[in-house]
Amino acid sequence: MNLNNQPSIDELARMFAAHKDSLDSHILWISKNGQVHMDCLSPFTQEDEFDKHQQDLCARLKMYRRGQGYVGKKAAADKDFMSRVLQTLTQAWPSVQDSAEVRVIDRLC
Repeated sequence: MNLNNQPSIDELARMFAAHKDSLDSHILWISKNGQVHMDCLSPFTQEDEFDKHQQDLCARLKMYRRGQGYVGKKAAADKDFMSRVLQTLTQAWPSVQDSAEVRVIDRLC
């Protein structure tokens, strides 16, 4: 899913459904070219460690903690939640895409 190509809720939902909330914490992030990714984090990885090791990182949302229900098939089926996440990403993208430093989109969605 790329924020420059009119992303859809269905694309985002497929990304969320492809991960299991019970196994790992996850970070939803945007690369410098607008591509949206979701990565699993090992149990004791801190968010700032992820920032340091991801070369193409432009911006990211706060970590979705394991077991909270924000990732997985149930989360993907929640159209209101998916809509809020997509709206957050698309509204933030114009202001973060030219930033020289990693931006954390600190909005609960």
